[in-house]
Amino acid sequence: MSAFDSLVGLSVGDAFGAQFFVMANRPLLLDETAVPPGPWPWTDDTEMACNLFDVLHRHGHVERDSLAAAFADRYDPYRGYGPGTIVLLRALRNGEPWRTATTAQFGGQGSMGNGAAMRVAPLGAYYPGDLERVALEAAASAVVTHAHPEAIAGAIAVAVATSYVTRGDAGGLVDAVLAHTPQSVVRDGVRRVPGLLDRSREEAAYELGNGARVLAQDTVPFCVWAATRHLTDYEQAVRSCVVVGGDVDTTAAITGGIVAAHTGAAGIPTAWRTAREPLPEWLGSPEDASS
Repeated sequence: MSAFDSLVGLSVGDAFGAQFFVMANRPLLLDETAVPPGPWPWTDDTEMACNLFDVLHRHGHVERDSLAAAFADRYDPYRGYGPGTIVLLRALRNGEPWRTATTAQFGGQGSMGNGAAMRVAPLGAYYPGDLERVALEAAASAVVTHAHPEAIAGAIAVAVATSYVTRGDAGGLVDAVLAHTPQSVVRDGVRRVPGLLDRSREEAAYELGNGARVLAQDTVPFCVWAATRHLTDYEQAVRSCVVVGGDVDTTAAITGGIVAAHTGAAGIPTAWRTAREPLPEWLGSPEDASS
């Protein structure tokens, strides 16, 4: 297993989920064996994850200035970035330091959006089982664009979950996330996951959120639920995200990144991998990019 497996799982989940924003594909939700016609373009979730992966590969850790530069230099506004992120990345591209630009967002609170969580799963797999290191690196990766404590907590929760399952562990996933995620609404949501594992995905999404508010606290707990419930079944984990609606590309990306770190890329349906748009050429080959 490798961080590249997680990146592939994230990107396929992102691209699959994004197809259901296309009105012509909505009827496919009625048939849970149906697959949208390819190709499947990926979104900002994958673009940012690729940049984070690239920085880890080049530096061996989250070098924040390099990460900010990569986000700013490579971002494509047509990939579905939110308005606030576009403003931020343009400011970074124009030379404003990320430390001031990021903390100035939303009246000085920083963003509590789910963007730091959506890209971070491969980081967790990059440090398999080293949960304390993962929590620190995830926080460092988040603050480059998301300075609010909830966004940072969301990134930590996803990265820790991914790191934990990369070692092959299944039991104790939620406990591991709780042990390393700081006090937050995100953590409160994750704490509710074990009590909802015998509930339907619709009930879980009702209780935990489905990302419709595009906030870390409205997104990450359900992703932990979906990954925990379907840790050995990539397709069911990702389909669960799509069926409950909301920010489906992001919930599918987060969940796909966690689950693929456990199953390996071989656990992703071959047809889905084929349909997904190729990853950027600058990322290099899987052999070069794997940790």
